[in-house]
Amino acid sequence: MLKSLQRRQPDDPFAMGRTDAPVVMIMYEDYRCPFCSKFTSDVKPELIERYVDTGVLRLEWRDFPIFGEESVAVAKAARAAARQGLFWEFHNAAYARGNGGDKPSFPEETIQELAREVGVPDIAKFNADRDDPAIVQEIQTDAFEGQSLGVSSTPSFIINTQPVLGAQPLDQFIAVIEAERAKA
Repeated sequence: MLKSLQRRQPDDPFAMGRTDAPVVMIMYEDYRCPFCSKFTSDVKPELIERYVDTGVLRLEWRDFPIFGEESVAVAKAARAAARQGLFWEFHNAAYARGNGGDKPSFPEETIQELAREVGVPDIAKFNADRDDPAIVQEIQTDAFEGQSLGVSSTPSFIINTQPVLGAQPLDQFIAVIEAERAKA
């Protein structure tokens, strides 16, 4: 059942890596989560270099906003940026705001600043897209998927069929990825 959650769509703006990678890591995260921010700054770049860039691992993002309305607001903004080809840029910039250890705040001014910072070319479209009911539905779909699996905190990951909870050290991710790679 867990493998059926893998989207493996070639044009998925919320995924990184080859669609035929032997290992897929689904990431349930919240932009206001300080542990997600730590994972994004400390672990994810190494996983990208070691595994995504070599065709072994595909990363697939899922929104799991658990820290209130600002979590939903920044998730909507990231999806609006994705419509202009800048999801991962916005994603990384948003998480860079949370690298201090506390839950970052994302008031409207910060969201606009992030959009400019990552070079969103059409700010009017970005702002209109944030209000698109389809974006809200996509976020809810991701959250319901996580809830149906028992996800209750962020970050949470599924690496092929293995759950990994929390911002674990790099070695933990490597061990699970290598074990799943050996099974493929």
